[in-house]
Amino acid sequence: MSDKPSVLFVCVHNAGRSQMAAAWLTHLAGDRVEVRSAGSDPGDSVNPAAVEAMAEVGIDISAEIPKVLTVEAVQESDVCVTMGCGDTCPVFPGKRYLDWTLDDPAGQGVEAVRPIRDEIKRRVEALITEIAPKPGTAA
Repeated sequence: MSDKPSVLFVCVHNAGRSQMAAAWLTHLAGDRVEVRSAGSDPGDSVNPAAVEAMAEVGIDISAEIPKVLTVEAVQESDVCVTMGCGDTCPVFPGKRYLDWTLDDPAGQGVEAVRPIRDEIKRRVEALITEIAPKPGTAA
């Protein structure tokens, strides 16, 4: 069992929003947070517009593969952030759940995905401040 906080990002296809959120958290928090992502109905591949939008900010998610949401993934996470998966996410007592309402980038071009990417970054930065502040800073 790790002493660092763990976060699970969940959306339906695990192809856009949750992949971008996981990449931002990994990029911004480094090894201070355990990061997972999954989907209730995972797609075949990561959304190309999400890959392109993240590449524009220097983060490569092209090798990521959508993963199926499991009960174990939720049980092993301290914080579960849902992004439009509705009632398909299992709920366990003692876990913290956040529901981020974000536009779905599926089928959209990179121009439409950029603001979603930027909003996810803003929310991830706020989450890091809460759960894993840098050493020497107040939470």
